[in-house]
Amino acid sequence: MLHLFSSRRFHGVVGFAAFILLAVAFYMEYEMGLEPCPLCMLQRIVFLVIGIVSLVSAWHNSPKAFSRYAIGIVIFSLLGAALSLRHLYLQNLPEEQLPACLPGLSYMVEVFPWQEIMSAMIMGTGECGDVVWTFLGLSIPGWTLVAFMGMAIVNVIIVIKAKQI
Repeated sequence: MLHLFSSRRFHGVVGFAAFILLAVAFYMEYEMGLEPCPLCMLQRIVFLVIGIVSLVSAWHNSPKAFSRYAIGIVIFSLLGAALSLRHLYLQNLPEEQLPACLPGLSYMVEVFPWQEIMSAMIMGTGECGDVVWTFLGLSIPGWTLVAFMGMAIVNVIIVIKAKQI
């Protein structure tokens, strides 16, 4: 019997959604001209990891492994949600309280040690405080928070379902 609500299908949908969100991000960057800030770039990396893990889980099709994959996806989803919350926090700060803007990432990679680059990316910069696009009242990090939380919830359900079997 075909299971419409199987863990394999849900992981396939989560993986597909993660790659669709990445495609939207690249469209916004290259077609709409919206330059991603360091926090946006980290959120993209998290979506990439979630997408890969989800599709590997769907392809692997091991009922015993679904909960392990799902726990990993929940952890990365919560990490992405934390980055989104930091981004939203920066967007709601008064302009005078925003961190300083830093040079471009390519320059930083050439000059700074990787620890400083990662710290700057995680903490965000002044450009992370700019709201450059909204839809239904939510900015880009607001929508990424919704996506990360949705992915986390789906995978918590997969873990609970796996424990009941």
